Amino acid sequence: MNAFVKHHILTGFLTLSLLAMYATFAYDLNRADFPKLISLTVGLFFLSYALYKRARVYFWFLVGVAFTARLVFIGTLPGLSQDFYRFLWDGRLLAQGINPYLQTVQSFIDQGLQPVAQSDGLYKGMGALNAGHYTNYPPINQLFFAISGWLSSNSILGGAVVLRLTIILADLGILYFGSKLLKSLKLPKHFIFWFILNPFVIIEFSGNLHFESVMLFFFMWALYLLHNKKWAWAAVLIGVSISVKLLPLLLLPLLLTYFNTKDLKEASFLNRIASINIKTLVCFYGLVILTTLVTFLPFLSIEFITNFLNTIGLWFQNFEFNASVYYIIRWIGFQTIGWNIISTVGKILPIVVVLSILAIAIFKRIETTAQLLVAMLFAVSVYFLLSTTVHPWYVATPLLLSVFTRYRFAIVWSLLVMLSYSAYGEEFNENLWLVAVEYLVVIGMAVYEIWIVKHKRPLIV
Repeated sequence: MNAFVKHHILTGFLTLSLLAMYATFAYDLNRADFPKLISLTVGLFFLSYALYKRARVYFWFLVGVAFTARLVFIGTLPGLSQDFYRFLWDGRLLAQGINPYLQTVQSFIDQGLQPVAQSDGLYKGMGALNAGHYTNYPPINQLFFAISGWLSSNSILGGAVVLRLTIILADLGILYFGSKLLKSLKLPKHFIFWFILNPFVIIEFSGNLHFESVMLFFFMWALYLLHNKKWAWAAVLIGVSISVKLLPLLLLPLLLTYFNTKDLKEASFLNRIASINIKTLVCFYGLVILTTLVTFLPFLSIEFITNFLNTIGLWFQNFEFNASVYYIIRWIGFQTIGWNIISTVGKILPIVVVLSILAIAIFKRIETTAQLLVAMLFAVSVYFLLSTTVHPWYVATPLLLSVFTRYRFAIVWSLLVMLSYSAYGEEFNENLWLVAVEYLVVIGMAVYEIWIVKHKRPLIV
């Protein structure tokens, strides 16, 4: 048997093993069984990396593998997240013409009302915590929920299938525009597999139905158009992506010096500011804001604004999960004051995040798409390092941005963030030692990679 045939056989074996592991993950895994969950995750990462090493030869074959793995989950309900029950609830309300932003799920239940089909099942599935808060999902996100409500109003599994197909289509879009952007940046096209073939992405999006993938599709499309100087359509798409998830709002300041009239190379910030195409910049920001406002317009009211902003505030001042810097600050608070200072720190950290992003925008040269992508990677990483809550699926944004840079710490993060599922046993209980391992390794690798780049040494890609 020659080497070529052996190579094909080994690739086939790796593929079948990978798909079998995904099937086990989808059909035979309890979230409380953390040892099995992390063992499967590590195994999936190992097999995916082995296949990634063959990407230059088997590009389209691996595309098929990546999307076959997504389809393995098609007939299942998410095993690691309850959020999709709220997605279905909101979508079914909207499909009936009921504004999902004005009442909590709990308020309907307390009145003995069942406004949507399978109300009891959806309520029990999402849990009391989720049911007790107003929805915080922006309008375009709600539109996709509503499509699920229209197409499958009486089946929880059917609704999940519609959401899953939406997410898989978004991943296809990321593959398409991501590959084109890599080619435009003169980077190897197969780098896109760091995202598309990544088990974390497949598990969290196709498996657990989180919509960061849809937000990233619109954002990726916008970045590709931006790179090709089609800034007006890029602005519209960024507005749409904000209306799926609000995260891209944080990255807008980084575009301050992107629309430059000439290449100033090592010029000072003031010189770069002086050469900005002010008209283009103002029109770009204006289109982003206008697009976002238009998507919110059907729901606008004082009550909506109050409910929406209060719910978002909870993520900074009430909720805490898988944090890094915040947990250190919290510990210091317990040692010095004697109680949890999240209500105070939760107001300060967002200000620190905004100032940090503005500092990146001011002091880092951002005039090319490559420079912009690096700035966005570090800006969003700083945001999550300073957040009080970092759910695993949040890491998708730095992961996708890293594909277009020389930095690979976000890929390691996409594996280590799965350690946070150790909290979901019979009772919720975070293992802070595992949280410490996650962030020490990720931050350590990021610092090392920055040092490598500073000294112009090549990275392994």
